[in-house]
Amino acid sequence: MSIAFDPPASSRVASAMRVGRAADDLLRGLRLWRTWLALGWHDVRQRYKRSVLGPLWITLSMGITVAALGVLYARLFAQPIDTYLPFVALGFIVWGLVSGLLLDACAVFVSAESYIRQIRLPLSFYVFRMVWRNLIVFAHNLLIFAVVVMLLPVDVGWHMLAALPGLLLVALTGLWVGLLVGMVCTRYRDVPQLVASVVQVSFFLTPIVWQPGQLARNTWVVEVNPFFHFVDIVRAPLLGTLPAVSSWTTAVAITVVGALITFVVFARYRYRIAYWV
Repeated sequence: MSIAFDPPASSRVASAMRVGRAADDLLRGLRLWRTWLALGWHDVRQRYKRSVLGPLWITLSMGITVAALGVLYARLFAQPIDTYLPFVALGFIVWGLVSGLLLDACAVFVSAESYIRQIRLPLSFYVFRMVWRNLIVFAHNLLIFAVVVMLLPVDVGWHMLAALPGLLLVALTGLWVGLLVGMVCTRYRDVPQLVASVVQVSFFLTPIVWQPGQLARNTWVVEVNPFFHFVDIVRAPLLGTLPAVSSWTTAVAITVVGALITFVVFARYRYRIAYWV
């Protein structure tokens, strides 16, 4: 007599249905690209409704921060302003994208509570909208780097296009982070405060206002920091250098593993999000 350890057929069918529905949710969300493109831009405009400069306030506030801290820390660290200011400017710009995706992921479903309860839209739709909104803000902030390029002797060339694959990888990571963190923060409302604290501490542990070479023998602090690798694959090409192979390897591994784990979790708990919001 043999003992079967396989799950019942009904359980396997239910699992297969959940996976199929999760995949269908992602595909339907992607097909609504015209809608979330329009709504993402609308979100940015609404944030600065009735202001004279509108979304350009994003760029202005970031520009003031970059100029003040760039000049200050260049003197404190005895760094040449020609190379240090572009490094800091891009550091703040890319960090704004990475941290913005993570922080906005915490509220991606909670902020859409009224829509989720009343309209049958794929849940991935709200994540696509959130990622697009952060990419718009990133594009606005790139104007700061354009000003730096005009003022300082920054190497401009086709090599800057190498930043596009890195930007795409950051956006793909933002998608699975939005789903996973969004679900966790919807279920447990204390998690957003924890995420905000992690982001704040990570800013000081990531080479944004300081350079990795300043750590001397302690460069392992940078290597074990996942935020650095995602910043590096976008910032390095814009500064005229290629990202380290370890940065690409780590970023791709995090994206692939994170996406697989997120899909499994999303397939299992997707239907509960409407009850959690």
